[in-house]
Amino acid sequence: MRSTSKSRRLIFASAFLGFLAMAIQPTAMAQTYPTKPIKMIVPFPAGGTTDIVARIVAQKMSESMGQAVTVDNRGGAGGAIGADLMAKAAPDGYTIMMHNLSFPLASVAQTLANRSPFNVDTDFAGVSIAVYVPFVWTASPSVPAKDLKELATLLRSNPSLQYNYGSTGPGSTMHVLGEAFKKEGKVNITHIPFKGAAPLKQELLAGRLQVGGDQLSSSLAEIKAGTLKALATTASKRIPGLPDVPTVKELGFPNLELEGWNGVFAPAKTPKDIIERLNKEVIAAVRHPDVIKRLNDLGAEGVGSTPAEQDAMLRRQMDQFRAIIREMRLE
Repeated sequence: MRSTSKSRRLIFASAFLGFLAMAIQPTAMAQTYPTKPIKMIVPFPAGGTTDIVARIVAQKMSESMGQAVTVDNRGGAGGAIGADLMAKAAPDGYTIMMHNLSFPLASVAQTLANRSPFNVDTDFAGVSIAVYVPFVWTASPSVPAKDLKELATLLRSNPSLQYNYGSTGPGSTMHVLGEAFKKEGKVNITHIPFKGAAPLKQELLAGRLQVGGDQLSSSLAEIKAGTLKALATTASKRIPGLPDVPTVKELGFPNLELEGWNGVFAPAKTPKDIIERLNKEVIAAVRHPDVIKRLNDLGAEGVGSTPAEQDAMLRRQMDQFRAIIREMRLE
């Protein structure tokens, strides 16, 4: 009888200790995290705005977290290849992703075309909006139009012009905006996809591509030097660093208005404590005085938001462009 009672007490004690271990595990994990390097996936090639911002943020996070935060460029498919790798990574805080405003647009386009390798509604957890960076339409200096409205007039009056516009892939920001511009401007211009903003910019600089666009940081120097022409910004107001560049709304294209951002995401089942630690580190990075100056020089504004605000931005822009993308039947 005593032996049975003792066995029961041992079983109860063992179960209680197991429950206690499970209860304190997330807290203990957060206290010890990170114990090894963190990989930040950038779903575009090196040299574009997302890559530039990611490297600035990763460097500062490495300094404060005591572990290396390394950038892993995985470009292609409008950012879907890198996003899919991140979505399928272990939800332990050691694989995160820096994405941009192409994420909501490309995700909608790929889902509507039944070719999305992930579920944008269930596979990702927002960490923080890192920066705001305006999106700017650009053109080769050889294009005889000073803004987007003049470009539309030029293409309508010269139907024989064989103009192309470049994007960072199917369903990316420039692809969606380019197709919307074709419809609203009643023009003919052909889409040419690239793996990222850097190769797209090189074609613009070489004069082999007429029109393109990206977030400002990757082309600000060339715009100021006159080797690229800024046709319009999709922001709601003019950019302080480029006060002469009109907004799309000013030029008669209000449906092309879209705020630019770069933000950090983690796999969906990453523990809340880890998300909170990453959020704290991203905010500290983008609000550091040295980083603020570097971002301002690139035409970017450090933000640092809550995870919920990052999730809300993604969903809001998906809703904003879902009907347009469905109507265009983007592939």
